[in-house]
Amino acid sequence: MKAVAVRSRIQLKNVVFATDFSQAATAALPFAAEIAQRFGAKLFAVHAKTPENYALPTTEFWPVANAEVDRQAKELKEAMHEQFPAVESEVLLAEGGVWGVVEAVAEQKHADLIVVGTSGRRGIGKFILGSVAEEILRRAKCPVLTVGPHSPSDPPREAKFRKIVYATDFGEGSQAAAAYAVALAQEHQAHLTLLHVVAHPKAGQLVPAQELEAIALDRLRALVADEAKLWCEPNVMVRHGVAAEQILDVAEEEQADLIILGLRSVKGIVLATHLPTAVAHQVISHATCPVLTVRA
Repeated sequence: MKAVAVRSRIQLKNVVFATDFSQAATAALPFAAEIAQRFGAKLFAVHAKTPENYALPTTEFWPVANAEVDRQAKELKEAMHEQFPAVESEVLLAEGGVWGVVEAVAEQKHADLIVVGTSGRRGIGKFILGSVAEEILRRAKCPVLTVGPHSPSDPPREAKFRKIVYATDFGEGSQAAAAYAVALAQEHQAHLTLLHVVAHPKAGQLVPAQELEAIALDRLRALVADEAKLWCEPNVMVRHGVAAEQILDVAEEEQADLIILGLRSVKGIVLATHLPTAVAHQVISHATCPVLTVRA
């Protein structure tokens, strides 16, 4: 796998922030604004007036619902200008399903990144992604930054990334995600940890675990070009076990501010159980920091 050269630094010009005006969305806003400011990007806050918002007994309540949305949009616009004056921002309202609205805006504005917050939901005794965040994660063609249910509900005003963990299986999407890891590490002068998880050995496995680990360490070191090592602090690490569990453990040990994962490219509708998307779901649902997913 080729090293990520400095000349391949990513460029972000337009960031789409999906909001339902909830506490989860509010928690995600500083991260969207921070990234937009770092890269000189324009920030579009998007709210979908979904059909269920109008599932009211009579149409006489619709003006009230619309007035409430307009009030919340106005407050968000004022807050964005007050809290992040250096970021060019705009609040957009549209009718339709959340993904349909977000997708349309992302295409119209040529979005380089989508940011979404989710409070998650309970399922079989554990947290899983909310349906909206799950759909965006599965279907978005551009990278998605998800602020999950265990991320700080009251993040710092300046949501900087000082410690970044990039986890890779060396599969499709790894190279693209590595470019984001290196670029964000540079922008924030962050400590960068590159992680690969080796699955527990199966019966009849011919290559010893130690040899797999050595190969993985070499491939991790090759991901970051020598020039990039002058301004970021790359650390390579190999763990053994279940991927999602090990990624979360390392992120906690490193006190990571951001986890970055690569995903396979979109081919129709990707099932929630289709690896490595399933790994990303598990990580986002339990991580105590935002998670950036990057497709090939």
